[in-house]
Amino acid sequence: MYSAIRKNKINTALIIVLFILIIGGLGWLASYVYGNPTIVYFTVGFALLYALIQYFTASKQAIAMSGARKIEKADNPRLYRIVENLSITTGTPMPEVYIVNDPAPNAFATGRDPEHAVVAATTGLLDIMTDSELEGVMAHELGHVRNYDIRLNMIVYGLVVAIGMLADMFMRMAFFGRRDSNNGGGAVLLIFGLVAMIVAPLIASVVQLAVSRQREYLADATGALTTRHPEALASALHKLGEYSQPMQKQSTSMAHMWIANPLKAGGLDRLFATHPPIADRIRRLLDMGGKF
Repeated sequence: MYSAIRKNKINTALIIVLFILIIGGLGWLASYVYGNPTIVYFTVGFALLYALIQYFTASKQAIAMSGARKIEKADNPRLYRIVENLSITTGTPMPEVYIVNDPAPNAFATGRDPEHAVVAATTGLLDIMTDSELEGVMAHELGHVRNYDIRLNMIVYGLVVAIGMLADMFMRMAFFGRRDSNNGGGAVLLIFGLVAMIVAPLIASVVQLAVSRQREYLADATGALTTRHPEALASALHKLGEYSQPMQKQSTSMAHMWIANPLKAGGLDRLFATHPPIADRIRRLLDMGGKF
């Protein structure tokens, strides 16, 4: 468990380096096409600045997109006390607690660190979960907080969006700014650059989704270690898997934050899924059951 968390932190640094290399590669292509090396510095600086802005503002964006409302203990004593007890058990600062008015059962966590964390649950989750199942779900969300997944999610999300924005801007510049070029080598380079600028955001998105899937496994394990009752979280995941309707307010940009995929299933589920298969997650939790 602790070796997995350590590996998680190492992978975090490697992933951020990978994204910076992708961004730098886009900048180098653009600078080569236009013969202006300062584009590289502008590109990397813009992406890092955007990621920094996301670091401080993404949690508020997520709350606004989900339509969540903040609660106190008197508003929903059951949910609030479960989160409060888990925070005391794990020594984690008490996060702000939100409820999303949606019949689809789901939950998410966000924030830049444990001192500025938010956990949220839908009304549908509260309706169908037993106390032990709800505790397992919220322990999973606090696992994201304790493992600093919420921080990485915001940084990576910011870099992914920045890559998409830069690629789009460079393609427009290439399309409208190189029409006067009749140099054959320049045309080949331009085509190569355009292809790279199309592929880079796709690669970045796939890497982001792969990271999200691995962190769901780790948050499951962290939640089970906290409650010492992996079967409860497995039961909760089974209920989430049985509920086939997507959430009313859908946003692909925050789909990876939820405990279960909030979007309607599509044809490329396996490649672009934000979450590992629920059956695999349940199997891993049940395998852990005999070890406690």
